[in-house]
Amino acid sequence: MTQSDGIIKPKTKRSKRFLQSRAPKLTENGKSAMIMKGGNANQTVSQALKDIYSLKKPNAVLYKKKNITRPFEDSTSLEFFSKKTDCSLFLFGSHNKKRPNNLIFGRLFDFHVLDMIELGIEKYVSLSEIKMTKCPEGTKPMLVFAGEAFDMDNEYKRLKSLLIDFFRGPSVPAVRLAGLEHVLHFTAVNGKIFMRSYRCLLKKSGCRTPRIELEEIGPSFDFVLRRTHLASDDLYKLSHKQPKALKPKKKKNVSHDAFGTKFGRVHMQKQDLSKLQTRKMKGLRKRKREVPDDAQSPKVAKVDS
Repeated sequence: MTQSDGIIKPKTKRSKRFLQSRAPKLTENGKSAMIMKGGNANQTVSQALKDIYSLKKPNAVLYKKKNITRPFEDSTSLEFFSKKTDCSLFLFGSHNKKRPNNLIFGRLFDFHVLDMIELGIEKYVSLSEIKMTKCPEGTKPMLVFAGEAFDMDNEYKRLKSLLIDFFRGPSVPAVRLAGLEHVLHFTAVNGKIFMRSYRCLLKKSGCRTPRIELEEIGPSFDFVLRRTHLASDDLYKLSHKQPKALKPKKKKNVSHDAFGTKFGRVHMQKQDLSKLQTRKMKGLRKRKREVPDDAQSPKVAKVDS
């Protein structure tokens, strides 16, 4: 590939296909995540990164080598790796005396850091410690958020949005019932965030609707919120902007209620209801007046002779 005046021109068909895959599209590819550890990550952080990578596969890239960087002070290395691997999400793990067992969740917009939220691990149970049947790789999880903080506090709102972006998986047009088998539950209580992973079991219930049971499969985290780096409101709004071609066209006189029911409005000219033809019933017909027999016979006038 050659570069002139800031425009990269491909020389081969392979490089042309590569550039086309990276070019902007109306419907972008699924979001991938890069998972890396810092220069002083301990065994707990390394194992936690591997477990989260197993939940995110195959839409993730795991770096096994240590990367000596500090995202909150200098994010240029993260932006470089993001451009190299075409990843818009990242997870960085580190450990030091001031901030032990540290995980940084973040996302990028236009290959620049948009949001970063630092979480500290207080309690951790790995996948291997819970001896249960695991969900298949690539299973799209159901995300459940509990706690008033996710709706009231601005930092927790951004954290909820970031976790949804990180774990939601690819967008699909339809989901079968048997495919709903993985649940990720996040609870915010007393300044802590509890993350639990469950496997959804469909049991017989004696009717058409199955009985649902949850079985914990791991990993299990108890997080505490630490530092945050949030985008400004204008930049955050710009990152949600959609092209005009994707916006649905408004249809006149068509509306939907809260349950998705479609309503249509029909405009007609004013009608004269007095001339409206309705169904005639025997019970509503007027009865003819009964005439006496004397009135029906003709009267004969008497003539005196």
